Amino acid sequence: MKPDDTDWALLAALQHDAAQSNQALAERAGISPPTALRRVRRLHDEGLISAQVALLDEDRVAALQGHGLTAIVEVTLDRQGAEHQDAFERRAVADDAVRQCYRVAPGPDFVLLLRVPDMPAYQRLAERLFTQDANVRNVRAFFSVKRAKFETQVPLVRG
Repeated sequence: MKPDDTDWALLAALQHDAAQSNQALAERAGISPPTALRRVRRLHDEGLISAQVALLDEDRVAALQGHGLTAIVEVTLDRQGAEHQDAFERRAVADDAVRQCYRVAPGPDFVLLLRVPDMPAYQRLAERLFTQDANVRNVRAFFSVKRAKFETQVPLVRG
């Protein structure tokens, strides 16, 4: 499937606000509501839309729950084979505190974005993911003091 301009307009509108009514979505894309509904279903079926979610303000939620700590962590493995990288990646993405996991090059092997309630929770995570894994050579953690920008939209380039 190759998206046309209408599909791109629908994707852009949904990235802006996935909770808008089908009527509003159709108006933004310049099509009828039944056409909008059919096309959005097709975009889901084709895998261009993987999920529609509510984005919560992590800082406000953390304030209501008492704490919140975000860490950006670089991880370098000792053994570099694909099976070793796959094994670490499986362990990292299975951990609820790992919000994002990237394999990167050059430099460290992985960059992880972690969200934990507090420093003791970070210590438990570090022991689970880094200390107990004999293949982890080096870990550098950076703790966020302020998030200046957070963007979820994928840039869309047409044509």
